[in-house]
Amino acid sequence: MRSAGRYAPSPTGRQHLGNARTALLAWLSARRGGRAFVLRVEDLDPGRSRPIFEQTVIADLRWLGLDWDEGPDTGGALGPYRQSQRSELYAAALARLSSYACTCTRRSLREVASAPHGIEPVYPGTCREHARVSAGAAAIRWRAPPGIAQADDLRLGRLAQDVATEIGDFVLRRGDGAWAYQLAVVVDDAAMGIDEVVRGEDLWRVTPRQVWLQRALSLPTPRYLHVPLLLGPDGDKLSKRHGAPDLATLREGGADPARVVAELARSCGLLDAATQRVSPRELVAEFEPARLCGAGTPVDPARLRA
Repeated sequence: MRSAGRYAPSPTGRQHLGNARTALLAWLSARRGGRAFVLRVEDLDPGRSRPIFEQTVIADLRWLGLDWDEGPDTGGALGPYRQSQRSELYAAALARLSSYACTCTRRSLREVASAPHGIEPVYPGTCREHARVSAGAAAIRWRAPPGIAQADDLRLGRLAQDVATEIGDFVLRRGDGAWAYQLAVVVDDAAMGIDEVVRGEDLWRVTPRQVWLQRALSLPTPRYLHVPLLLGPDGDKLSKRHGAPDLATLREGGADPARVVAELARSCGLLDAATQRVSPRELVAEFEPARLCGAGTPVDPARLRA
């Protein structure tokens, strides 16, 4: 199977500038490494996902100058490229794992004061010893085997977590029937031959549990590059309170995409301050993970609107 990288947006709203920069960096890394580039729509949440947002994402990315070899609009041999159409694969993976039904509510779990806490409240095992039954209105949790789960990142090094105390039995399928992100992303990356994952640093802490799932399912582990978050003028994560426009607003307002790309590239150390306009293809030859600055350079939304 060929090597590939990917960008996997969730169509639950318009793409903000942090999404755009992650897409740019994932594309640059794939093109620099001679990998195919896959656009995968992660529409697992039936209550929030909308076709109009998928269409907007595609229009925004093309406006920036990005392309892909496989995706929901172009097709490909390893599709479908919408997670809502891949349920059979997730069900097959779930059948290979030791799991159990859990009827605990989020509220009840928050009230369990003795539950250890890691990335999120670690499941205390309330339903762990129940007989396995059909999901119904219950969530399905993985009976995670004990051990030390660890992940390696090109920027951040190694992260090791004790499965019992820092991860616990996490959800594979929600009580409403929707597949959990952790299972779907592991299954899809393997099925689509994704051997490099470039995504935001905010997902770094959940990567060891994905590696633990890959190991349990005998799936390959891609190499990971978690990129810095986009910062606003005050040094905090860029958000609407900074006056940051979403990508569609810039596109619809007549902004210059080459200026937007230049600003995004400059914010993570790939471009000097003197360069005001650049296309993604002009950045490919110079892309190296080692050049990505750790904290990032703040972005001034006013420059993007110019």
